[in-house]
Amino acid sequence: MAESKTVHRLGKSRRDNTPGGRSKRIDVYVTEAEKAALIVRASQANVSVPRLLFEGAFAEAGETAHDRRNLAAELLGIRTLLGAVSNNVNQIARHANATGEFPEDAAAAVAAARRLMARIDEAVMQVMRP
Repeated sequence: MAESKTVHRLGKSRRDNTPGGRSKRIDVYVTEAEKAALIVRASQANVSVPRLLFEGAFAEAGETAHDRRNLAAELLGIRTLLGAVSNNVNQIARHANATGEFPEDAAAAVAAARRLMARIDEAVMQVMRP
């Protein structure tokens, strides 16, 4: 059986086409309560019920594409914040070098950088989690 790759884009992913298509269908019988729970979970993950079941069955260490998208969004948000904090630190350094005085808001920028580093550490730990 040929392995299918997944093309990842933030907020959307799909599997590559397979020669001959995917004509195999698997039926799963569930109770009404189980069906309702699947629909709720799929809605929360912003995927279809078949996609939720597929990802759950083939997920490595319980990770789904939805989890990866959320992590990617978190990392991109951290990247944006890192750019803003870097800009602030550069402005503080430029001011300190030009005037010889250390701005009062420098402590807030340093605190923001420390919070950002903690978020980066947490995101890295999520990626490294077995």
